[in-house]
Amino acid sequence: MYHGKQFTLYTHVGGPNGWKVALLLEELGLSYESTYLDFQKNEQKQSPHIDYNPNGRIPTLIDHKNEDFVLWESNAILLYLVDKYDAEKRLTVTDEKEKHVLDQWLFFQASGQGPYFGQYFWFARYHPEKVPSAIERYQKETQRVLGVLDGVLAKSPSGWLVGGKFTIADLSFYTWDRAAISSILKDVEGVDVEKQFPAFWAWHKKTEARDSVKKLTELQAGLRTQTA
Repeated sequence: MYHGKQFTLYTHVGGPNGWKVALLLEELGLSYESTYLDFQKNEQKQSPHIDYNPNGRIPTLIDHKNEDFVLWESNAILLYLVDKYDAEKRLTVTDEKEKHVLDQWLFFQASGQGPYFGQYFWFARYHPEKVPSAIERYQKETQRVLGVLDGVLAKSPSGWLVGGKFTIADLSFYTWDRAAISSILKDVEGVDVEKQFPAFWAWHKKTEARDSVKKLTELQAGLRTQTA
């Protein structure tokens, strides 16, 4: 497997959770090789990926310079990378209380954002029967989550979630928020994300303007064109 780069990242062309790990690798200037799994062929549940990740989900990261250490669950990977490779603590915090606040946001993202946003896509695109009430539920939950973020960010002098700067807490939300704006809430009558959640919108746009995000957004668009 070894390809001369420090990491192997098992991911997916469309999956938000894999892209947020790639964003952090880019932010830290770490070298990695992405292996894009084909969900239509169920590759995430097959060897070699399943040998590394018994849960059969993406992302999975292998650190070849740390005895081929394997880690899965995206926010666990984010914490590992900043703990081990962010020596200047640019993307994390050092204050004891702020560390707990950062963890709080990672837990909220993993339990309150990703699963609910993901369930929208299941019922909207993949569930064998149309269940309008389920789709509506997850659209409303998406608005609720955006409201939570907007309320906190509106009170933040820096416009970031913790530490007065961009951290992995902010990064962890970005890829699913992008899906909310472009798909989940795009055609919902009466919903205008920019106007209804202005602090959230400003935060999202600041993240969108980062070089790492621009680079990987372009890469993802190219990959989607190739696989279309």
